[in-house]
Amino acid sequence: MLTDVWTSLLLVWITCVPYTSMTPIISQSKSLQTGSTALLRGLVEGQRILSRAKRGWVWNQMFVLEEFSGPDPILVGRLHTDLDVGSTPIKYVLAGEGAGTIFAINEITGDIHAMKRLDREEKAEYTLTAQVTNRDTDQPLEPPSEFIIKVQDINDNPPQFVEGPYRASVPEMSQVGTSVTRVTATDADDPVYGNSAKLVYSILEGQPYFSIDPNTAIIKIALHGMDREMREEYLVVIQAKDMGGHMGGLSGTTTVTVTLTDVNDNPPKFSKSLYEFVIPEELGIGKPGGKVKANDRDIGENAKSTYNIIDGDEKDVFEITTDAQTQEGILRLKKPLNFETKKSYTLKVEAANIRFDPNSGVPFKDTATVKIAVEDSDEPPVFSKPTFVLQVDENAPINTVIGTVTARDPDVTGSLVRYFIDRHTDLERQFNINVDDGKITLAKPLDRETDMWHNITVTATEISNQISRAIVAIRVLDINDNAPEFATEYEAFLCENGKPGQVIQTVSAVDKDDPIQGHYFEYRLLPEMLNNPNFTIKNNGDNSISVLAKHDTFRRQKQEMYFLPIIVTDNGNPPMSSTNTLTIRVCGCSREGIVQSCNVEAYVLPIGLSMGALIAILACIILLLVIVVLFVTLRRHKNKPLIIKDDEDVRENIIRYDDEGGGEEDTEAFDIATLQNPDGINGYLPRKDIKPDLQFMPRQSGGPNGVDVDEFINVRLHEADNDPTAPPYDSIQIYGYEGRGSIAGSLSSLETASSDSDQNYDYLREWGPRFRRLGELYSDSCGV
Repeated sequence: MLTDVWTSLLLVWITCVPYTSMTPIISQSKSLQTGSTALLRGLVEGQRILSRAKRGWVWNQMFVLEEFSGPDPILVGRLHTDLDVGSTPIKYVLAGEGAGTIFAINEITGDIHAMKRLDREEKAEYTLTAQVTNRDTDQPLEPPSEFIIKVQDINDNPPQFVEGPYRASVPEMSQVGTSVTRVTATDADDPVYGNSAKLVYSILEGQPYFSIDPNTAIIKIALHGMDREMREEYLVVIQAKDMGGHMGGLSGTTTVTVTLTDVNDNPPKFSKSLYEFVIPEELGIGKPGGKVKANDRDIGENAKSTYNIIDGDEKDVFEITTDAQTQEGILRLKKPLNFETKKSYTLKVEAANIRFDPNSGVPFKDTATVKIAVEDSDEPPVFSKPTFVLQVDENAPINTVIGTVTARDPDVTGSLVRYFIDRHTDLERQFNINVDDGKITLAKPLDRETDMWHNITVTATEISNQISRAIVAIRVLDINDNAPEFATEYEAFLCENGKPGQVIQTVSAVDKDDPIQGHYFEYRLLPEMLNNPNFTIKNNGDNSISVLAKHDTFRRQKQEMYFLPIIVTDNGNPPMSSTNTLTIRVCGCSREGIVQSCNVEAYVLPIGLSMGALIAILACIILLLVIVVLFVTLRRHKNKPLIIKDDEDVRENIIRYDDEGGGEEDTEAFDIATLQNPDGINGYLPRKDIKPDLQFMPRQSGGPNGVDVDEFINVRLHEADNDPTAPPYDSIQIYGYEGRGSIAGSLSSLETASSDSDQNYDYLREWGPRFRRLGELYSDSCGV
């Protein structure tokens, strides 16, 4: 059996190798067929090219070329056994992957053929099992042997860049050899067999700027001084070729877009060296007066610059700021301009990059000169000071000069200034001003106690109607024109059981005036009250006095109330005084001196009940009486029922005129007896809306007082069901009945005896324009 296997192996090898080496291998095959011993001897003695170090022959593999497309099936190999000597009927059987479909075996010779075109990239090898059986009995003659058929690769797949196209970036001005990126191509062919999958990379487009390593596919910078400002983006075409790049190899391409990133290699540069601006002198603080810009060829953070004023006359008058969006330098005003003082300014402005390499040795900055001319403007008048404080006595006479305000025209023309008072700040017109010289005079008397300060606004106007304003604060000086008086309306209480010399009340005074040295009040009794036997006063030394009782015999029954006049005098010049009266009530007090009652009637009340308790009791009694009266009143005025039960007339007040039946005399609308036709008692009421075909005898009916409702309804129902002249409703008796004695007549169209054609509607036209159209419509319908 071993001889058979080696024979098969050699046959497979013959099939797979080039034709130039078939002859020696065939001879080897012949010698191997003599037996396993001769095979081993030949391999050891002369066939070194078939040996491999440290491993034996791989006898269980066969090979077949992929993509074979010949007219006949390709021979893969041959199986042979020592039992196949011609006398024994044997059969070769093949099983496993693709047996019978892809691979077929000749049962007699053992030849294996590939029946289909094979693709190694789909399946690289097949595992099969071979066995020898008796052709007649199908009994196995040898145990099965497993072997592999490998599909031998050919170069039929080009390289592919799966991840392409690529994008990469590298800083500008990079050194030659700087790595940019790496590309990768794949080949579906067998990387082990031959050079079908050996790739070599090259650049088709992108030279001389870039180069690529043919083996590693690393793209590098190949040109020195690549400047982004000159060219920012490059398109590189890369080729990958198999077969080691030799002739006949397959290839694939991809593109790499390389972008040069910016580095700060360009300083800012002003577009011109001299900027000139004209700024009006009335320009507000912080307002922009001009713009300068230094251009930078870099981008992003590398192009950002800051602006500064590094030199010039009066640099603190202006400032320059950077606009983050436009990268412009904005010149702003820090102090007010004055054409009359300074007419022009010269500044030196610098623009410098925020980010730069200090070791580069390149100054990343630039300077420019800025000349500013101040434009004269028609300015409003200027007051000598923004606020004027004036004083006037409150008793000053009318037309007294309080003070003067001054203003001037700052322009070189020096126009005449006129003065006015803003009357919105002087609604009472207490002051006047001279329009020419600004003197403020008094127009109405002043009262310091009413208004101590008057704040008015004075406007200054020149010929061109330029206006400026100033605040004038006028203080009204005090004079002693108000007498002192009690701080409040005092009412003192004196206990009947008080002791002599006890303090009844402490009294203080107030004065509307405000003297510079402060207030000092003098208190005294009226001359006729100096010998008052009941009360006296004592000065407390703090502009207040204490009122004292002289004895302890005060009684409410004797005198309930006392009036004590007191004179209060201030220390003004001249001094002012007033007489104020202190009211003193005599009250009943507890032993501790707490006032309990000040009324005379309270003296006769039982001991233990105060006036407050009696008032509370009386209030409760009054409240109870009010509740009782309200309850009784509500019961008497309770709402009466809507239906008044009256034996004579029950429903005279519920006549409904919008009902279809009943009329004016139908007072039984809510009585079930309404189902009776009142005229039915006296006889039959003929129908007037149609001409009856049959005549019914008048029906008999009981009196209203003896009505059997059930029987009455059944009778009326039977009559309605059998009446051939009745409309398709059975309530005609109700709607057709208008009541007896009605002068209005019937309102139902069922009572109309004549047809529409018999009536004349011309009278409607005489009723006015509103009824004229109605008459025409009825006349036309009748004519039709």
